[in-house]
Formats: sequence, C-alpha cells, structure tokens
Amino acid sequence: MNDQPFSALQSGGPQPGGAAPESGSNSTSGRNAPRIPETLSILPIRGFVAFPGTVVPLTVSRPSSIKLLDETLPLTKVIGLLKQRDEDEEEPTPDHLHTVGTAVSVLKLMRQPDDRVVILVQGLRRFSVRKIVQTSEYLRAEVDFPESISPPPGNEWQAEVNNLRESAATLIERTPDLPDEAGNVVRELKEAGQLTDFLAPNLDISLAQKQALLEEFDVRKRVRAVQTSVSSQLEISNIQQRLNQEVQSQFTDAQRKAYLRGQIKAIQRELGENDTGADEQIAALRTRLEEAKPPADVFAQAERELKRLDIIPAASPEYSVIVGYVETIASLPWSTLSEDNLDLDKAQEILDRDHYDLEKIKRRLIEYLAVRKLNPTGQGPILCLLGPPGVGKTSLGQSIADALGRKFSRMSLGGIRDEAEIRGHRRTYIGAMPGRIIQELRRVGTRNPVLMLDEIDKIGADFRGDPASALLEVLDPRQNNAFVDRYLDVPFDLSQIIFIATANFLEGIPGPLYDRMEVLSLAGYTEREKLEIARKYLLKRQLQENGLRPEQCEWTEEALRQVVTDYTHEAGVRELERQIGAVCRGVAARVARGKTEHVSVTPALVTETLGPVRYVREQRLTTNTPGVVTGLAYTPTGGEILHIEATRYPGKGNVTLTGQIGEVMKESVQAALSLVRSRDGAIGATAEDFRESDIHVHVPAGAVPKDGPSAGVAMFTALASLFSNTPVRSDVAMTGEVTLRGLVLPIGGLKEKSLAAMRAGITTVLFPKLNEKDLVDVPNEAKEKIHFIPVANVDEVLANALDRSGVAPPPAVV
Repeated sequence: MNDQPFSALQSGGPQPGGAAPESGSNSTSGRNAPRIPETLSILPIRGFVAFPGTVVPLTVSRPSSIKLLDETLPLTKVIGLLKQRDEDEEEPTPDHLHTVGTAVSVLKLMRQPDDRVVILVQGLRRFSVRKIVQTSEYLRAEVDFPESISPPPGNEWQAEVNNLRESAATLIERTPDLPDEAGNVVRELKEAGQLTDFLAPNLDISLAQKQALLEEFDVRKRVRAVQTSVSSQLEISNIQQRLNQEVQSQFTDAQRKAYLRGQIKAIQRELGENDTGADEQIAALRTRLEEAKPPADVFAQAERELKRLDIIPAASPEYSVIVGYVETIASLPWSTLSEDNLDLDKAQEILDRDHYDLEKIKRRLIEYLAVRKLNPTGQGPILCLLGPPGVGKTSLGQSIADALGRKFSRMSLGGIRDEAEIRGHRRTYIGAMPGRIIQELRRVGTRNPVLMLDEIDKIGADFRGDPASALLEVLDPRQNNAFVDRYLDVPFDLSQIIFIATANFLEGIPGPLYDRMEVLSLAGYTEREKLEIARKYLLKRQLQENGLRPEQCEWTEEALRQVVTDYTHEAGVRELERQIGAVCRGVAARVARGKTEHVSVTPALVTETLGPVRYVREQRLTTNTPGVVTGLAYTPTGGEILHIEATRYPGKGNVTLTGQIGEVMKESVQAALSLVRSRDGAIGATAEDFRESDIHVHVPAGAVPKDGPSAGVAMFTALASLFSNTPVRSDVAMTGEVTLRGLVLPIGGLKEKSLAAMRAGITTVLFPKLNEKDLVDVPNEAKEKIHFIPVANVDEVLANALDRSGVAPPPAVV
C-alpha cells in the first residue's frame, strides 16, 4: 500500500505513549511489546517505507510471502520488513533488498476471496541484516538492532526539537483533510526519535529519501532532515494559500464581468441583436486558443480580438475577419514539437534505403543529428541542395524528414513574384491570409518540420515586391526565432525548422540569400550509378506501380544498360524511370491478356517497345585534325563535350563566330586570338598570316545556346593548332579560362565535365591546376579511366594537347 500524506494519522496511527520506543538490544520497551527475535522472517515490500511506531495495512499477494506468514505467525507475531531496491522485481533476492528495515508486529490478518491476504502491522524498531540464513521459499535473516545516537540534553537541542514540533503542527493545521487530534499527537510526542518516525512516513518526499531517514541512526541528523522537508512543505503551503487568495479575488472580478456581459446581452435581446450561435462560437474559439498554448503576448492579442467580438454584431463584415484571425492563431502549433529520432544508425539506414550514393549529403545530415543529440537546443540548419533536375533533390527532403522522425512539407517557389506569398497579407485587405510558411506549419501541425523550399533559384520579382528578399529573414538563424507574418502581426518562432532549399543554377540565387545557406552539390550520376539506382529503386517501384510481380518481369543488365545509354540523356534518373515504366507497361499488357506469365526484358524487347535509339551521344574525334578541339561544358542536365572548330581562309583578318554562343564566350574567343597573335613566333605563325586570313570559329549544335568563360583554353588551342598547322590529339579534352598573360584560371563543374569526358571515351583531361582540390569529388570510376593533367598556363596546354609527331618543330624566335 502506498503511503499518502499523513495516512497513518487517519488509519489508527500511534497515540501519545503508544509508540514503541527503540531501547534495549533485542526488544522494545512497553508492557505489551512483543519480544523481537534475533532471526527474522523477511517480508519484501515495495511502494512505501515502514517506520517504528506506525500502524499500516499491507496487501500480500506473492505466494512466497503468504507462505512466510502461514509458517511464521504461529511461532511469533514479529517479522521483518525490507524495502525492495527495484520496484518491478517480482521475485526479489537478498541483492534486491535494502539492508536496513523495520521489525513489525502483526496485529491482524484477513484473507481475501482472491487469495490475497491483508495484514495490519505496527512498527517496533529498526534493524540491520547481519546474515541471510534462508533463501528457499522465503527469506530469513539474522539481524542486529543498532542503538540510535541521541545528542546530550541542552538548550540548542531542545530548541531544534521544539521547532520541528511546532512546524509540523502548523503544517497539520493547514492540511484540511487531517483529523483534529493529529496536531495534539505531534505536540505530546516528547522523544525526538518518536517524533521523526511519526512524521517521516507522511512527508511528501521520495521513497529514497524516506529509506535514507530509516537508515539514519543519528537522531540529530534525522531531526534536521525531517525539519528541512517540513519547512519545504510549509513554504509550498504558503504559496498555495497566496495563490488561492489571488484566484478568489480574480474569480470575484470575473463574476462581476460576467454579470455586466449578461446585462449587455439582455439589452441586445431587447434590441433584437441577440445571437446565441455567436456566443457558442466565441466560447469554442476561446477553448481552442487555450488548448493551443501560444506565448503570453500572442494570447493577449487574441484575447483582445475575442473581446471585440462581444460588442460587434455577427452580421458585421469585421466579425468574420476577427473570427478567421483567431481561428488561424488557435490552429498554429505554438507548443507542438515532433520528437527527433536521434538514433544515428537508424537514420543512416533510412537514408541508404531511399537513396544511392550521395555520401557527402548523408554525412552532413548524420553530422546534424549528432550535433542535435549533443546540443538539443541548437538551431536547425539551412541547406541548399544544388544540382541538375532528376538527381533526387526533392525526394531527399522526404527521406531527411523520415530519418529525423519529423513531418515533411514542400513549398514550390518557382515563379512566385509576390512578397506576400512569404510574409502574408495585412488583415486590412479583403481575402487576406497568412504567408505560405505559416500555412504549411498549420497544415503539418508541428513547429519543427522539415520544410523544403523547392526551386529557390526561380523566384521572380515585380512591382509587388521581391520574395527572395522576404526570405532573408526566414532563412537567417539569428532572426527567424521571431518571424512576424503580416497577417498574424505577432512573432512566430521558425528557428526549430530545418529548411532545405533546392536549386538547379547557383547563378539564379541572389547573393544575400546564398550567404544564408549551406550549399551541398548533387552532381549527375555515372552510367554505373544509374544502373545501380535502376536496379535497386526504379525497377522495383515501376513493377509495383504497374501491378507486376518480380517473377513476371525480369530485366537483364544489358536491357537496363541500353535504356540508360540509348534512351536517356540526362544527369538524373527521371527520364530513365519513365522509360523503364514504358517497358513495364508493355509487359503488363501481355500478362493482362493472358499471353504469358513471365517476360524476360532483353535489349531486343526494349527496342521493340521504345522504338529506335533516341540519343546519339557526342563521342571523341576519330582523327587528329588541326583547328578542332574537344572542350568540356557544364549544362543543367550535367556535363557535355563540345567540338570547337576553327578554320581560316584568305581575307583581311575578320573573325566570324557561329554556334549561338553568348557574349562571355565571344570575349573568350577574342582573348584567345589576342594571346595566339602575341605568341605567333612560338607557334610557328607570322603577323601576315593573321592580317591576310579571315578566321571562322564554330561550336556545333547551333540550336543550343552556349556561354561561359571555361572554353577559353579550348579556343586558344584550336587557334594555335590552326595557325601552326599542328593537329590536336583526339583523345584529349580540356577546360579552363584563359588570360592575356597565358594563365589558366579555375572553373566550376569539374565532376560533371569529367563524367561527360568518360562517357565520350576521352582518356586525357586538361584542367586548371587551381582546380586540383576538386578532384576529390570526381568518382573513382572516372579517375580509373581518365588521366587528369593539371595545367597552369597555355604552354603546358599545348605541350599536352598538340600531336607533334611527324611535324617539324617551329623555328626559334630570336
């Protein structure tokens, strides 16, 4: 039986002079006190601590404990009570019990219909276990009876005891459920040990603290410990008394206001303006608002609006505006948070389950989880997944939410031009509503979701404002803890949200917005990676979506490879999944018609279903030709190779540029030509060659716009090869920006360009020396097939790119 505050006082506790004081080596004083044997049968108890002098009922249900009573009570009425260390242990051993307990006398035994036994016991004195002598069926132990240590009489000691007695009496007076005699009992107990043993079981303290009091044989320390607990409860009682008085005064004020409201409603009834439905709506709104638990300032704002509803007729247009506003506040997750899954291994398993490779992204997310585990109050990261379409940026957001155990929400920002989409509309406008961020939080119902800002590089701007500028506050960890939506006009904490933005182009993200995000690049997949993704993810999903079982449609690796190489031309896998789905639908049609139960998808079946090959990839040149160079480019769909062609014919030094090249690329051609002319002697040309020749530079695939400075090295090499009449090696591709001093400057997209070179069969890639740090991002498959040569200037480019076999060296320049 769990002891309740002062329960012993209400259930026949000891009266003055009736408590058994601890005295003697093995017995208690008193005329009717039973003799305490030195070997006791031990009854394990849980949920309470028995003290000497107290009378408590016990419910005994364990078979071993009932057997103990049946065999011990005919011999002696005294047994020992020891509290269990572990409350949940059903079969306690000596190791599961404390070593200090209370010897008790069994006053009464009552058997219940459900085979349980109820006994009434009175505590006699403390004992400590010397030796366990029996463990079978039930426990028996040899015990000692240590004497309590009382301080010598004195004024200070008497003052301590009197202070405890008066404090306890005051606390009893303030406890309304206790009998009147309780205070008298406390005042008449003269022995300090009896007083502490009488108060200890009824104090509002933990079982561990009560056990510590039982094990304390120093009476002075016991008195001081009980005094501390009684003083603490007195302080709590004082606070409760003060709060009750405040509540009563507020209740009286509330009654007055309720009376006045009643008078107002009576007047409205007389005027025909009474609306019972409006009263119920206001009451429901107030209840919802209290359940939402917004911050105090927000609650006060909403309460002001509710008070306005009391005096505004329901037919007023402003009435519906206020109702909508309060409903919005009440429906927001002000205090609702999803619990993070901080199991790093489980999170890694979920990320690996949903996405192939992407090790850098996964590592960054696991790092966030680790930081979250060590610092739960930290702010959420703001990540930007940058990469071409179809590489899994959007689906990665859902996987991140699953790994964290959070809700997921996605906002598409592509094409939005109104700043109010982010900040919301002011309530002065008809049809005003909160911004999309607040709307998404209301929809997911939690304050810390994973919120994906999709296509952040495609935000527009016009006379209605700049949404990208509005996002600056949202994505600033030091500001978004008090984001103010114009509709709400109260701060809302966004700092617990994990924002994940996605973008295809870095150039489309404004500088200040880019500065607030941590950019993680997702490059295109290699052919091998696409095959693995198709096998592990896409194929299973398409079989399920088309109602096919794996044994009904088996794909050969050659068929998957053919779809990848001949029917898709992308950095991601979106088109690849569509083509796999098209073949699966064809197989599903055969199975549904009953023509077959099993189809093996081969390259022939792929061609039959998808038709002729759709994409012929640019391949490396088959011959070494002067003036023709293989360059490398980075496009939204990944890397590509470019065949830059230069030719000359008699003329007056004019330059023609074709191939729909942009302004930056045109400037690269001019810089390359100036650099070639400045080194005419070194490459074997003369000034007359440039004055008497017109030059035509063409970049094939003229329907595709091209721009950027990274083709400068290729332009220079094409012109140098043309005027020196030296062919360029067909197995070499190059990238890099060139300066008029002949230096090769760094470029971006080295990984994507390397993958394009590998697909085209290129064996050597010349790249800027300053980009050597980016080689770590290039897949090992590309490093195995391609020889990467870093170059610092154009001399090194020509040394590795030109095929001088059979060509006489140019004359030395004096």
